[in-house]
Amino acid sequence: MDVLRSYIPRTVNQGPWLTAYSLYELKTRTARQRIVLPICSLGTPFGELANLGEFVLPPLYHDALDEDLKGQLIEQVFRCFPYLAGTRHANDCATSIEVVELPPARHAAPSKPRILSFSADTAVEQHGPHLPLATDTIQSYLVLSRLAEEVDGFVVGPPVEYGHLTWGLPFGMSIDITPNLLPRYVTGFTNAMQDWLQPEAMYVVDVHGSIVHRTAILDGLKASSVERYAFRWLYDPIVEFASDRGDQHAGGVETAMVELANPSLIDHRWWPARIDKLAAQQMDLATAIDLTPDLTRFVEHVEAHSFNGIVGDVRNYYNVDAPTMLARMLEVARADLKQLTGA
Repeated sequence: MDVLRSYIPRTVNQGPWLTAYSLYELKTRTARQRIVLPICSLGTPFGELANLGEFVLPPLYHDALDEDLKGQLIEQVFRCFPYLAGTRHANDCATSIEVVELPPARHAAPSKPRILSFSADTAVEQHGPHLPLATDTIQSYLVLSRLAEEVDGFVVGPPVEYGHLTWGLPFGMSIDITPNLLPRYVTGFTNAMQDWLQPEAMYVVDVHGSIVHRTAILDGLKASSVERYAFRWLYDPIVEFASDRGDQHAGGVETAMVELANPSLIDHRWWPARIDKLAAQQMDLATAIDLTPDLTRFVEHVEAHSFNGIVGDVRNYYNVDAPTMLARMLEVARADLKQLTGA
């Protein structure tokens, strides 16, 4: 279960996993292409899934699903991806999605973790022209990878990669599984991981900014059978650098953090050479907040302009220090683990 080396993207715009690609690259490369949505069992080798097609969405897990939830999640994926139903791009899109269900299987479990950790982010969410869809998951696993180096018995498990989002939908290449379905999937996933790996405790994180998303995760954890767990929004200690500066999504803060995780995950055809173009087509935070309650209005506004998917201030990159932000995230995470374990 080597998630960090076998699954988390290493290079932007390369490989079969759609989450490694940026918004503009996907719009070009996936036109008229077949995209695979795998449904598999926990422990299925990621390499096996990667061979299912030229472009592969993150898997859904049999172990976390009942038939009703599976049907509703698939329906929602089709509604959102590659473009939200009813939008101009969706009407013109010839890209197809094929659900590929592998037979359910019980894979051998690795050694029992003391603490099992994973993220519940929105990995299928556009992050502008220069960052991959999996930007949130990449940041979460940067923190988790450091904790794994420090804490005995800390095991990094596969992520929950579908969540609730709004801002990505008008731009395309984003999937929202809604606040109603997300708790059910988190509960199923958490119960399945508990049954499979039998950890003593779980530590769940995310960096996605939506309060509704975070509340849904907590509701899912509370409804699960796991008795010892903690949840952390990892951006909590760095709000002053991000949303307090109007830099919420795919802007300077997230660019700096992804660069710290792996500079190869930034499309250098855009960054930093074309920063002026990125800044000229970004949406300001106040506009996004105003549009959020009315998705139809949000879509109409995006379709009437040339926004690039960034909501924030990409130039804020020059006012932040990624190692300092990571240190703050790690500080609160270490405190969480100390409280969780009683150490």
